[in-house]
Amino acid sequence: SRINAMLLMVLGSIIISFAGLIIRGMDTAGPLQISLYRGLALSFTILLILFLRYQANTLRKITGVGWSGILAGILLASAGICFIQAITSTTVADTLFILASIPFISAFLARILLNERVSVQTLITMIIAGFGISLMMVSGIRSNSFYGTLMALITAFCFSGYAIMLRKNKDIEMLPSVLISGLVICLVCLSLLGKDIAISWLDLLKCILLGSIISFIPNSLFIYASKYLIAAELTLFMLFEFALGPFWVWLFIDEVPDFWTLIGGSCVIMAVIIYVWSEMQTKK
Repeated sequence: SRINAMLLMVLGSIIISFAGLIIRGMDTAGPLQISLYRGLALSFTILLILFLRYQANTLRKITGVGWSGILAGILLASAGICFIQAITSTTVADTLFILASIPFISAFLARILLNERVSVQTLITMIIAGFGISLMMVSGIRSNSFYGTLMALITAFCFSGYAIMLRKNKDIEMLPSVLISGLVICLVCLSLLGKDIAISWLDLLKCILLGSIISFIPNSLFIYASKYLIAAELTLFMLFEFALGPFWVWLFIDEVPDFWTLIGGSCVIMAVIIYVWSEMQTKK
């Protein structure tokens, strides 16, 4: 089950790494509009899946997450909202550099709250992957926005908290927490946008793709994997996503990344692949 969870996390990271490419392809939709329609698509998809799976018991499953599920949903929504604020207030390099701390924050919180111990192999992989992210961002880091840096830090702590809540409640169905996060994001975006919600049909289709596939599948796999992987391992695979994003932009838009982005991204990808491969060899 651990090996399956790791492989599914790799798959989920690959899928969600296309999000940046799709967002770059938006015509006129702004960050809040993208978040609004992505949140609606994500929430509707999860509600549909829950109904198909549980039918008459759907509402009971949603309320069954209790306060822990509600808190998890709020933490995930807060991470998403603060991420947009961070990436629009400071450089992408600054934001991703700070988000690279998520596995370490998760490991620290999980050790205190859940008594989860990080193996030496996991710690070494986290350090190598974190170093790779640092190399990717070396040419773009400019700490010129206190607000953007603060939002990135809040994003890191909120997502780490979300991972902790999933681990703590690994024995119950936590998919409704993602539904809650989508609804919270929608309410926040609507309150900020007011009547400025009109976007083109093409942008709407891209937002639906973002919510119903690019976000839904990785979130579902993340919840499944949380039953078998500790919090530090779960969030480690996020670095894989950060490393792949620039490669897709290079491949499809011909936006050539700089030397350090290629070296750092390759470092992250190899660290995660070797980690999963060594785990598979151990289980043979």
